[in-house]
Amino acid sequence: MLIPVIGALIGIMIGILLPFEIPLNFVKYTAIAILAAVDAIFGGVRAQVNNRFMVYKFISSFFTNASLAALLAYLGDILGVDIYMGALVAFSIRIFNNLSVIREELFDYFWNWCHPQPKVTGKK
Repeated sequence: MLIPVIGALIGIMIGILLPFEIPLNFVKYTAIAILAAVDAIFGGVRAQVNNRFMVYKFISSFFTNASLAALLAYLGDILGVDIYMGALVAFSIRIFNNLSVIREELFDYFWNWCHPQPKVTGKK
């Protein structure tokens, strides 16, 4: 769970320390790419909570999702179709689903930690 969170914090710090203005023509593509990257981060956190996190899979999904989302938004603009709206809805749904699973797993973990169940041995 630490790698995606640390990476996001480093990225935020770099963004704050090195401000960069995105040209107005690319704002829509950048926004959808950021949303795809956030989706990958939440997917990485969810995988870590489920003990299935693989750093190579996380890195590939991070860059692939962001690139493909920006490319689809660009192609949609060329064709005159607002594809980015569909991507916005899809990524938002995935983010909330991942957040829901993360919340449930963390709740169960802390609930079991605070309220341990007595061990049953099976012998009478």
